[in-house]
Amino acid sequence: MFLGLAWYWWLVIAAVLIISIPFKIRFMKWWSKRQQEKNQRGKWGDDK
Repeated sequence: MFLGLAWYWWLVIAAVLIISIPFKIRFMKWWSKRQQEKNQRGKWGDDK
């Protein structure tokens, strides 16, 4: 046992991490796109 967890819990944790990676990538792309849209809307009228 490593850190008090049985071996199959490490498999479950690894599977969850592997499955969540594409969702995280998709979320990050969506978030950056949303931030860019927000910045463009906020810059109207600014002369900087």
